[in-house]
Amino acid sequence: MKIKGIVVSGTKKGAYFMSQSIYRDQFEDKLHFRPFVGTLNVHVEDNDSQKVEKLLESDIPEIKGEKTFGDVKFKKATLNDEVEGAVIFPEKTHHSKDVVEFIAPQNLKERFHISDGSSVTINIPD
Repeated sequence: MKIKGIVVSGTKKGAYFMSQSIYRDQFEDKLHFRPFVGTLNVHVEDNDSQKVEKLLESDIPEIKGEKTFGDVKFKKATLNDEVEGAVIFPEKTHHSKDVVEFIAPQNLKERFHISDGSSVTINIPD
């Protein structure tokens, strides 16, 4: 499944969340990479938001969390056909349903010169 969207600013809570060993260690174990401390927030185009909702209704892997952020569903994905990572869906989030968070081993904004307003494509294998 391919979804398109625009990079948007977050609340910086993703960095705190990704710095917590309870999450970071499980992501590293299940995804086989150590995620960068932070997430790339992507506002999904209207016609792709239904795809995201269907994905969330499916049986996808989950990280067991703590009370503050809760559990996190995730699915391996690729950003712009070049960066391996994952989309994550924290149980407790301040984002609307049309914002997807992407994690990867590196700082995507710095490495690939991505900024707010950049168009991106996320490919999520079936």
